Amino acid sequence: MASSPVKCSSYKKYEIRRRNPDRRSAALLVIDVQNYFSSMAKPILPSLLCTIRLCRRASIPVFFTRHCHKSPADHGMLGEWWNGDLILDGTSEAELMPDLDRRPDDVVLEKTTYSAFQGTRLEEILRERRVEEVIVTGVMTNLCCETTSRGAFVKGFRVFFSTDATATANEELHDAALKNLAYGFAYLVDCDRLQEGLFGKLDNN
Repeated sequence: MASSPVKCSSYKKYEIRRRNPDRRSAALLVIDVQNYFSSMAKPILPSLLCTIRLCRRASIPVFFTRHCHKSPADHGMLGEWWNGDLILDGTSEAELMPDLDRRPDDVVLEKTTYSAFQGTRLEEILRERRVEEVIVTGVMTNLCCETTSRGAFVKGFRVFFSTDATATANEELHDAALKNLAYGFAYLVDCDRLQEGLFGKLDNN
């Protein structure tokens, strides 16, 4: 699945509707920022770390996902689609990148398909914490991030999708996902928009 990184897109390019997240009911999802995807994730790490810091500062809980497969029984269609090129649990490629600002009490959910809601306790945990909105970051824009966003939307969560803290195989796929999500599923944001939306003004903190 991994490939070369792409240049990040501005939320302004495809924005149709504008809204700011509510820090009282939001959660940040950091999707699959693992060693397997390091070529994609490294270029967006500054924006991703900025997003994580902003959310922590706003007391927004941060959830990480880790895509991994333990046996052929959990490969599903991914095994066929990617010709067996899957992320195997127990390998270094399956581990979250060490540069992430991850804390011991952060929840890390394992998943075996594109959606972070499928086969995990994510929805249950969000409901328990009275979360009504999710901010989506990570990789890949058009696969796990987009599928998770669609899943969140149909489950009744308001979705905010980061344009500068997500990445995928090429710019065309990245932009296509953003355009589609902005049309039907998510409000687009970037670090500057989150800073402004959560704290009211831009600063360097």
